[in-house]
Amino acid sequence: MRAGGWEVLDSAEGSELQALKAPAPTQAAPVARAVTLLTVVHGWRPDIERWLLSVFTYCKADFEAILVDNSGDVRMAGWLQTREAERLRVVTLDPPLGFATAVNAGIEAAAGEVIVLFDPSVELTGDAISPLFHTLEDPTVVVAGPYGLRGKGTLKEFTEDDGPEVDAIEGYCMAFRRSDAQAVGGFDPKFRFYRIADIEFGFRLRDRGGRAVVVAGLPVTKHEHRLWEATAPEERDRLSRRNLYRFLDRWRSREDLLVGPASAAP
Repeated sequence: MRAGGWEVLDSAEGSELQALKAPAPTQAAPVARAVTLLTVVHGWRPDIERWLLSVFTYCKADFEAILVDNSGDVRMAGWLQTREAERLRVVTLDPPLGFATAVNAGIEAAAGEVIVLFDPSVELTGDAISPLFHTLEDPTVVVAGPYGLRGKGTLKEFTEDDGPEVDAIEGYCMAFRRSDAQAVGGFDPKFRFYRIADIEFGFRLRDRGGRAVVVAGLPVTKHEHRLWEATAPEERDRLSRRNLYRFLDRWRSREDLLVGPASAAP
C-alpha cells in the first residue's frame, strides 16, 4: 500500500513504513556540470576508493561525482564526509532506503546535464565518459552503456547482448540525460533491491521514444559485485522474482518495445 510518499511493507516481523522518496538535500545549489558520475554506497570502502580513484584519474569531461551513502554505517558516513571536495559530493540517507530511492536521491542532487550511474564494482581504466557523453548527443538515444541486454523473445528473460541497439542497458554503467530521468520520475521506488530496476527504468525512458545503445570498447572493468555476493542465495532469488513481477505488472503487454533478435539489429 502506498500513501503520502510511503509504502507499507509486510514481513514476518510485522509491518513497517518505507519512504518512497529521500528527503531533499539542504546544501547550497551545486555548480552546473556537463556530467554527473553517480554511485550508491552500500558499504565496502575499498570498492569506493577504487571507483573514486579511477573516476578522478580518467574522466576528461567537466564532471562531478556524487556518492549516495545508503550504508547506514556511521563510520562509512564519517569517512565519506572527509572525502567531499569541489567535484565530489556526498548525499547521506539516514536511515537507509531502497535502491531505487537512493538512486533517485542522486539524480535529484545531480548538477550534470548527463548522468552516468555506476555500480561501485566498476572501475574505469581509461576515458569511458567522453564516448558515453557523445553518444547521448544523438537525440534518438535515451540510454547508453557498455553492457546491453536483449529479451529472449519475451519480457520474462533477458540475456547479455553487444547491440548496438538493445532492449536495456545494465546498471553497472548506464548514461542518460538528467532531464529524461526527471521526465519519467526517476527509478521506480518500489524496487528496493537493485535487480531489474535498471531494465524497468530503461523501458520507461524508451517508452517516451528513443533507443538504448551499447557503446562498445569502453575502458571499464567489472569486479566482484559485493551486494549480490553478500545476499543469501535464497533471499536474492526471492527479491529478484519480486522485482520481475513488478516489472511485468507494468510492461507485460509491451513486447513492442523489444528490438527483436540479434540478427535483426542494425
